[in-house]
Order: sequence, then C-alpha cells, then structure tokens
Amino acid sequence: MPTRHLVILLFGGAFLVGCSKELPPRSVQEFLDDPILLEASVVRCAQNRSESRYNAECVNARQAVAIIEAREERERADLLEAQSERKRQALRRTQEAAAEARRRAESAERRRREAEYLAQFGELPPPTDGESDQGDSSHNVPGAVVSDEAPVEAGANAPQVETQPSPSDLSEIREALRQAGEGSPD
Repeated sequence: MPTRHLVILLFGGAFLVGCSKELPPRSVQEFLDDPILLEASVVRCAQNRSESRYNAECVNARQAVAIIEAREERERADLLEAQSERKRQALRRTQEAAAEARRRAESAERRRREAEYLAQFGELPPPTDGESDQGDSSHNVPGAVVSDEAPVEAGANAPQVETQPSPSDLSEIREALRQAGEGSPD
C-alpha cells in the first residue's frame, strides 16, 4: 500500500503543478474585442501600479486603451472636419449670393442712370432681358420739345431731324432716277 499512496501522491502533485500553470497574458486584440475585460484589467492594473508596470497583460491593456483613444480622436477629427467643410460651403454660398445681389444692384443702378439720361432726349431705354418691346408708347417718358421756329444751335443736346421731301408716287420716283441717271456718264 505504501507504493500505492506514493503513486497517488505523485499523480496528485503532478496534477496540482499542471493546474497551477499561469495563463498566458491576454493580447491587445482580445482587449479590443472585449471592452469589459479591458476595463477590469485597467482597474486591476491601476490599483497597484508599481507591481503591474511591466506586467505583460497590463502593458497590453494600456496599449489597447491607446488604440481606442486614437480611433476616437480620429473619428472626432473627421466629424469636426465635416462640420468645418459644411460651414465653408455655407459661407461660400452666402458670399456668392451677396456678390450676385451686388451685381444685380449695380446693373439696376446702371440701367436707371441710362434710362434717366435717355429720357432727357425723349428716347425709351432699351428693353431689359425680362421686358418685351411691343412698341407701347404709353410709358411716362419725358421728351425734349424743340420748336420748329427756333433755330437749333450747333452742338446742342436736342435731337435734330433733317427732313427731305419724299416722292409720294411711283412716277415721281422714276423721274428722279431717270434724272440721276442722265446726269452721270455711263
């Protein structure tokens, strides 16, 4: 029996030695995959920093925390960049709209001054893109009045119309052409 006890003791001791093997440290990927395990390891490592400073599992846990923080920082930077881009686009649209409004106001002012200038001479301003010129003379355009009796000075701003008698019938036109043809040598 003593050998039997000795054999049992040896197997029991071997079993205990086999069971007392330390588990390999968890890898960084295991910590990244299981946030609860990561949190527990970080808390355990933070309780006794001097002993766990070089512990492989604590080093892996700290590295996993650093990776997670870098990912979150990158996501936050991407979010801020997207917000910034939206703000730049909105500012660009606002500036373009302001430039377009300024351009339209300048164009309207230029047309107003041109119409005011042309109104001095009794002329209608040229139609704009949106208007149609239907020959409607019902516009309230002031006109220049030049009397036929008063002589027009040279260089005056009033329009001058030279009138020539026009032939009223076909025979007068033929006669005028025949006379013009006789006067020129062929």
